[in-house]
Amino acid sequence: MAENKNKRRYDFCCQCQMTDNSEETAVKSGLRRLAFGNCGDAVTLVFADELPPSHVIEKMDLFNISEIKRVKGGGVEIKFFDRLKALEKLYELEKTQNSENSAAGLIEALSHSAGSGEHENN
Repeated sequence: MAENKNKRRYDFCCQCQMTDNSEETAVKSGLRRLAFGNCGDAVTLVFADELPPSHVIEKMDLFNISEIKRVKGGGVEIKFFDRLKALEKLYELEKTQNSENSAAGLIEALSHSAGSGEHENN
């Protein structure tokens, strides 16, 4: 089952990179899934009397889960990734990207204005 989990993680990363070859896009996509993703499949696991068969579990969206434990009484304990931390990291990435874009835009504008000034002097 761990092999399937790694394959799904790899498939997710490849899907993100197919749309845009940037690792930043894959990270942002993952953070968005953590922050806003659906936890319905995890809730199904928690309240199930018995664990579903492996072929059913493989199809579940368990991306938001950080840890799953079987409790001695026969239940399941599930820990989720922190949604607030995911939002904070997403905000930091967006803020960094916006400041980089602003700086790049300023440099480009200054370069264009410096280039046009040379033409006027000649």
